[in-house]
Amino acid sequence: MQENRTIKGYTFDLVSQNDGDDKFYQCRGDVHYDDDHDEQPEPGLWLAAMRLESELIIEGYKADAGYSEKGWCEVLIYGKN
Repeated sequence: MQENRTIKGYTFDLVSQNDGDDKFYQCRGDVHYDDDHDEQPEPGLWLAAMRLESELIIEGYKADAGYSEKGWCEVLIYGKN
């Protein structure tokens, strides 16, 4: 698995935790706000995260894109299909 992957100009770094049991790619961009003033990632970064999720699925991984506060996007990796 690559240490980092660049999608649409955004570089996602691979993070491994809990002795390698938890793996995900992450990238931080600007914070945007929706109509309810909830934090969301910048639109381009979110599209890149969804594309990375698709690429990982095509490669045979179980993956799920998500985001958290402060502009972070993560693509969780659950292992190979």
